[in-house]
Amino acid sequence: MNTLSESNSSAEGIISVEGGKFLSFFLGEEEYAIEILKVQEIIGVTAITPVPKMPAFIDGIINLRDKIVPVINLRKRFKLPPADHTEDTVMIVLRQGEELRAILVDRVSEVADIKKEQIEQIETACSNIETKFLLGLGNIEGVIKLILNVEVVAFGFEI
Repeated sequence: MNTLSESNSSAEGIISVEGGKFLSFFLGEEEYAIEILKVQEIIGVTAITPVPKMPAFIDGIINLRDKIVPVINLRKRFKLPPADHTEDTVMIVLRQGEELRAILVDRVSEVADIKKEQIEQIETACSNIETKFLLGLGNIEGVIKLILNVEVVAFGFEI
C-alpha cells in the first residue's frame, strides 16, 4: 500500500498523496494526519532529556529501548502557542529507514482510511500560503485533516 508518489507534472519533485491509512491527531483544534506506515508506535509522554544547541523545536531526547530518539515539539515546529501536557498528550514515534524521531502531539484521534479522491493536493488548495510541511488536505465527511509531510516535519533537518 503506497500512499505517496512522485508527480509527473514537473521537475520540481512535487509529491502527491495517493490515499491509504492515516493516523490522525490534534494540535489544539486542528486535526492532522500522517501515513500509518511511517508510525512505529505511540507512547505516553516520558522524561525528555534536554540537549544543548538543538533546534528550538526539539525538546530533547528520550531513550526508547536503548535507542536515542529526538523529540520534536510540533507546537514549536509550527509556531503555535504552547499548551500544558494532559493525560491525552502523547509521542508518536516515526521511522524513516533506521532513523527514529518522536513528535509530541496534544492527542491522537483515529486511524482513518483516506481515499485518493478525498485528498486535495496542497498546490491547488493553498497556493498562497507556506505549505512545506503539508502534502495535501484530506476531506472526510466534511472534516478536514491536514496531511503532513513527515520527511520534512520530522526528518528534513540536521541534528
